[in-house]
Order: sequence, then C-alpha cells, then structure tokens
Amino acid sequence: MDILPIFSTLRRHKITALLLVLEIALTCAIVCNAVFLISQRLQRTEMASGVAEHELLQVQVANIGKPANGKSRAQEDLALLRQVPGVTAAALVNQVPFTNSSSNTSIKLDPAQKLPTLNATMYMGEGLIASFGARLVAGRDFTADEYLDYDDMRSNPELQNKVGSVVITQALGERLWPGQSALGRNIYMGDTSVRVIGVVQSLIRPSLFMGDDAAQWTMVFPLRLSAASASRYVLRTAPDQRQQVLSEAAKVLRKADPHRIVLKKDTLDDIRGAFFQNDRAMAGILVGVIAALLIVTALGIVGLASFWVAQRRRTIGVRRALGATRRNILNYFQTENFLLATIGIVLGMVLAYGINLFLMTRYELPRLPGMYFPMGAIALWLIGQLAVLGPALRAAAVPPVVATRSV
Repeated sequence: MDILPIFSTLRRHKITALLLVLEIALTCAIVCNAVFLISQRLQRTEMASGVAEHELLQVQVANIGKPANGKSRAQEDLALLRQVPGVTAAALVNQVPFTNSSSNTSIKLDPAQKLPTLNATMYMGEGLIASFGARLVAGRDFTADEYLDYDDMRSNPELQNKVGSVVITQALGERLWPGQSALGRNIYMGDTSVRVIGVVQSLIRPSLFMGDDAAQWTMVFPLRLSAASASRYVLRTAPDQRQQVLSEAAKVLRKADPHRIVLKKDTLDDIRGAFFQNDRAMAGILVGVIAALLIVTALGIVGLASFWVAQRRRTIGVRRALGATRRNILNYFQTENFLLATIGIVLGMVLAYGINLFLMTRYELPRLPGMYFPMGAIALWLIGQLAVLGPALRAAAVPPVVATRSV
C-alpha cells in the first residue's frame, strides 16, 4: 500500500496523531523498564541460599532472666531436640538465613591495611554446616577440638587469638583471591588472624543490606554458643515431617525450661517467603501498572480510530465507489496505526534508555538489556493492531452509497 496518502491525511490531524504517538512512547518506555524491574525482583526471590531450605526449621526462644548455666542448658536442649522423632540434625546458631538481622565484621587480607577489604557475615554454632545442609566443595568442616565457647571468648578477649580456623563461601574466596584457591590463606579481623580450612558452595547472608552482590560474603566460625548468648535452634528433618517436628520441638523446649517462652517457630520456607514479600508485592504492583498502561493505550487507539472513521465516513464511501475493496479500507487503517505506533515505539525506546540511565545513577540498578526493546515493540504493535481492528472493520463496512449522500 502507498503510504504517502496516509502521511498526507495525518498532516491534517497533527495534534491527535502527536498525542497518540506520545502516549505510545510513554507506554513503551515505562513498560520496558517495568518489565525489567519485575524480572529483577523475581530473580532476586530465587537467589540460592546454600542450605537445605525444605528440610530446615527454626525455633527461637526468649529467656525470662539469665539462665543459671547457659552452656549446660544449651547442650541439654540440643540433646532433647535430637531425640524428637524425625530430627536428623540440630544446632544452636547465632543467625538464620533470610531473617533481616545479621552479625558482621570487617576483614582484611593484610593487618597493615588502613581500610578493610570488605564486610562479611559471621555464622557461629557447633555443627552448623551439617545442620544447615551447606555443601563443602573444598577443604573440611571443623573438628570437635577446634570449637571454642563463645561466652568464654566474650568475657576474655585474649581468647580471640585461639580461633584459628574459618570456613568461607566460594563467592567470598573468589572476591578475596580471584582465580586462586582460598584454602590455607589467612583472613585478618583487626589483630586476629584465622586460616581458611574449608569452602562451602553457598551460604547466604541473613540480611541483604549490603546489596545482592555481597549476599554470599559469608564466614563460619568454630564457636560453641550457649543459651545465654543465642536463642535460635535450627532443626533438620524430612520435608513432610516439618510441621509435626516443629510442634513437638516447641513443646520439648518449653517443658525443659518453663522460665522461657517460644518467640517463633517456623520453617525456612516460611521465613524466606516473608523475607521476599516486599519484592513480590512490588512485582505485582508493576504488573498492575503495565496492565493499566496497556489498557489505556489500547482504549486511546480505539477512541482515536473510531473518531477518524466517523470523520472520514464520506471519504471512505467515495473510495468504495471508486473501486476500493473492504480489505483495502481495512489495510489503510491498520497501516496508519502501524506507522503511528512505530514512531511512538522509536521515541519510547529512546525515553526508556534515558529512564534506565537515571535509575542506574540514582538507585544503582543494572543496565536495561537490549532484549527488552524488541519485546516491548512487538507487544505494542500487537496491541495497536488489535485495538484498531474494530474501528477498521466498521470503516470497511461503509457502503459506497454513502458517497452519493449530501453532507
């Protein structure tokens, strides 16, 4: 079809054509960036934790007053919990993944450094690696004689120098020593030096306040906790026994010490779900924004096309009288809409890139991948063609006799 008559017609309707182009451009820009943000949020909710999520439970307690003997209380609790039917491992730990509260420290590769290399999370708890289900990919786990009592170390800072070993994640090792093995290397925390004896594939930080890139900067220390210094008991069991074990574990802990209360008892799946609740909510809001924008754009195309059909009814009748078929009329309106949509999409891509640059500089979002531009263009082309189809069919149905009627 010759598009010159189409441009000639559009020049006589500059304002309405411009408004439609701007609407499509704005929709294209917002939709491209919104879809990208949705993918980022959903991808974030799927990040690996490095633990056996579907097998883990947490029971958190709070003591009424300070326990008389925190060390023995912890060992008695763990012994009772391991006797609960279905429990395969139990540990008293200082923190759990996806709990938004973490214990961290700055580390150096050289004690003479003025500034730390990075900030990493510290997990503690006897048998933590096995209880979490973290997978060792190099080196070994701690032996029984390597564990120190955390309470003793806290009351006597000089004992910190006796914490001679640490297990780290692959991501932390690669960040500290790119392309090299981390085993046998030393990490410094102030004046304290620890040697890397093991590397786990993955172990996520409890809180992501340092950013997603630092999510796997994690260390595990051989420190034995007491009921006075920790309150989180982690249990590992079969996925189908979690609720039963969770209920029984809470009863066991309450019975063992009536002078405390159970603050929380939940599965790690539930903890993870609550942790990423805001991400899923934001993705849902953005989906609603996209749907609303596409609907408004489609309605705008329908309204404008219907207006033009009503205005050009006599012209359409003349064309029909001169031999134009219904398909010719239909193709005319679809081509006209395609041209307007294409101009709007090109402007929208430029605007989308500009919005993404703003988000990158202000909110440290990654660059918008080029694949989102053709996806947005195809979506808007399809919506535009579907939206104009109804008015175009009505235009194609105009009979030639209309040309002979007086205005």
